[in-house]
Amino acid sequence: MAKENMITRSRDELFSHINRCGVLQAEEEDQQHWMEETIDYLAERYPDLTDTDLQDLFSVGIRFCQPAIPHGRKRFGFDPREKAQEPLPVTDPEVTTEELVAQEAGVENTLQES
Repeated sequence: MAKENMITRSRDELFSHINRCGVLQAEEEDQQHWMEETIDYLAERYPDLTDTDLQDLFSVGIRFCQPAIPHGRKRFGFDPREKAQEPLPVTDPEVTTEELVAQEAGVENTLQES
């Protein structure tokens, strides 16, 4: 098998493993550990890959696990290790949605006039 073809196949296999194993939702430390083990597996599966090839695969895999647009809980800014500092305000059950919208519109108009 040609070297370029082997690199391409090993990269595709790595991406396939990442998508199937749920590592995208894992913590960064767990992603690092998982990636190290997976690269070791790929090194056994593709013995002709050099250490540089394997390092490149590791780097590409880690970048793939940390996309520019976050996924999962990180997407919404939720960190389960953080606790809310103050409780959410309780709304008055007597106030209707229409009244809340009208109140917000009044606040916006006040801000625009200032």
